[in-house]
Amino acid sequence: MAFTATRGGTHGQPMSDMNVTPFIDVLLALLIMFIMVIPIATHALLIPLPNGQGEQPILENNLVHIDRSDRLYWNGAEMDRQRLLNQLASVAEIPKPDQPVVRFEPDALASYQTSARAIALIKDSGIENFAFVGNEKYREFGKAD
Repeated sequence: MAFTATRGGTHGQPMSDMNVTPFIDVLLALLIMFIMVIPIATHALLIPLPNGQGEQPILENNLVHIDRSDRLYWNGAEMDRQRLLNQLASVAEIPKPDQPVVRFEPDALASYQTSARAIALIKDSGIENFAFVGNEKYREFGKAD
């Protein structure tokens, strides 16, 4: 228990205040440990990148099609997303004046998410000759083949 000293050097009454210095020391030590343990936040941006050449032949007019089961096709050949990206990158490597046309034709019952991702894939690959085709089949909303 701490006592207060008077001016005369004699001890006075006991202090009624609590000594919080050890409490603050422990809190600061815990804070430093938490700062050291918590990992540094890193920002990750996942960008799909081509990892090879396209496997299918590149024609003058190429068709990217999505069927009602959300499967991707390049000129009738079924592909996954990475293979389609590789194929699109191969088309984008062709010089601009001679670059072939890539046409996009989703099925009426293809999901919007798959269609939007395919369009973003085509856009991000750097293709400039791009067209939507087949929309005239769906002039009336809700009608599918």
